[in-house]
Amino acid sequence: MRQRYLIALGSNVRHHRHGPPERVLVAALDALARRGMAVLIAAPVLRSAAVGPSLRRYANAAALIETGLDPEALLAELKAIERIFGRRSGGQRWTSRVLDLDIVLWSGGPWASADLSVPHPLFRRRHFVLKPAAAIAPDWRDPLTGLTLRQLAARLARPVRA
Repeated sequence: MRQRYLIALGSNVRHHRHGPPERVLVAALDALARRGMAVLIAAPVLRSAAVGPSLRRYANAAALIETGLDPEALLAELKAIERIFGRRSGGQRWTSRVLDLDIVLWSGGPWASADLSVPHPLFRRRHFVLKPAAAIAPDWRDPLTGLTLRQLAARLARPVRA
């Protein structure tokens, strides 16, 4: 059975073959398609400040894909693509990286295992995930809050009042 997934893409390091981070994201979308995933739509690239110790700005996007893979199998595919692009496992979290691919949501509802939580546990607090995600799937509901991606993005964009 084919499932739909919302994938977050990020890069803040130039790739030796693909070039700057924006082009890395385009190449990553091509890699998803070459591995049998249908890329239904991708959001325009958003430039954002880094979270954590990295000083380099990120290129971020989101894509809606369709595949017959379950979340664990898709995670393995995404990690394999990251390795092809030169990402190494381990090391400090939130540092510079050529490519980061995260499962944000999937059409099957919540999923939890030792290696994966869907929805992504931090996506509701990340403008660089919500803005591109809301651009391509504004009416997709977070199964835990019941809010749409459009609503979550609007809440995050609202200024905090003292």
